[in-house]
Amino acid sequence: MDEALLRSLTPGVLAILVRRGADFAAAEDAVQDALVEAVRVWPADPPRDAKGWLVTVAWRRFLDATRADASRRRREDRVEEEPAPGPPPAVDDTLQLYFLCAHPSLTPSSAVALTRRAVGGLTTRQIAQAYLVPEATMAQRISRAKRTLSGVRFDQPGDVATVLRVLYLVFNEGYSGDVDLAAEAIRLTRQLAGAIDHPEVAGLLALMLLHHARRASRTAPDGSLVPLVEQDRGRWDTASIAEGVRVLQAALARDRLGEFQAQAAIAALHADARTAGETDWVQIVEWYDELERLTQSPVVRLNRAVAIGEADGPRAGLAALAALDDSLPRHTAVAAYLHERDGDLTTAARLYAEAAHKAPDLAERDHLTRQASRLNARRRA
Repeated sequence: MDEALLRSLTPGVLAILVRRGADFAAAEDAVQDALVEAVRVWPADPPRDAKGWLVTVAWRRFLDATRADASRRRREDRVEEEPAPGPPPAVDDTLQLYFLCAHPSLTPSSAVALTRRAVGGLTTRQIAQAYLVPEATMAQRISRAKRTLSGVRFDQPGDVATVLRVLYLVFNEGYSGDVDLAAEAIRLTRQLAGAIDHPEVAGLLALMLLHHARRASRTAPDGSLVPLVEQDRGRWDTASIAEGVRVLQAALARDRLGEFQAQAAIAALHADARTAGETDWVQIVEWYDELERLTQSPVVRLNRAVAIGEADGPRAGLAALAALDDSLPRHTAVAAYLHERDGDLTTAARLYAEAAHKAPDLAERDHLTRQASRLNARRRA
């Protein structure tokens, strides 16, 4: 790597970015990013035009940073807003962008990733974590999607199913991730529900409202996770629950069941129980059966094993779990919970500790570690 060459090219690259409209500080940051990338890439694949390569990469870094900063400012403007019942606000262009990013030329997974990056303002790292793939893999997927769209006409927007999947994943990032996008996802789903008559749109809106109603009780003041069974149900938003149930009932009455309606029905059964002990787990298992039929999803089967453990006892849950691939995310945590319910504290403590090492985020890791410590203390007492 010719460091002298890099130093000599830096002022010229910086000047070009400023002439293109970048402010000086942002241009400096973008050029530094490009230099770091050059140090990484050039030894194995030196460019024919070193300066042109640096300008291209730096300008892309500047545009990415500008978009991310604009998205962040929009999120900060909405941080105090909660999704209130009633009609959606005036239509803007955001929903149209979702449809454009869900172009038919893209696979659904690529469309979802591109929309979360370009419209949702999430970083490549955050999207990769949601998909449980390495960041480099997700970066390549998003780059391929951009290349695919570079030469197509946008007169064929994507279908509703792909847009719903994007909205659902954006909501989940806001609900459980480190970026607050839940209210924005609900706002856009309200818009979509007002624009088209589609039972799955209504199902997704109901699901979001029912999950969002529990948001205040999901974490303790210190930021630690509070499991559903331990949540203070008095803090649940009853207005959102009532609206979610009303929207769901209207969708189910049309007898065109889809996966979001089935998920919303499960959420509604949790919301309907005054205490955790009054939860109708038998009905929840039945809804998981419907959801599995619709999706064939291994994650649904994992959640179904938990529900079976509650409805028919922990050994029945463990038997259902044994039929699943133990590499599934949170499989070990579910096994730990069911073994604890079955009275095998030694195995449960060991599995909680293993699950903590596999946890995708710090809050979940801390929760599982505390569970393991709690059981070890009980064993020693």
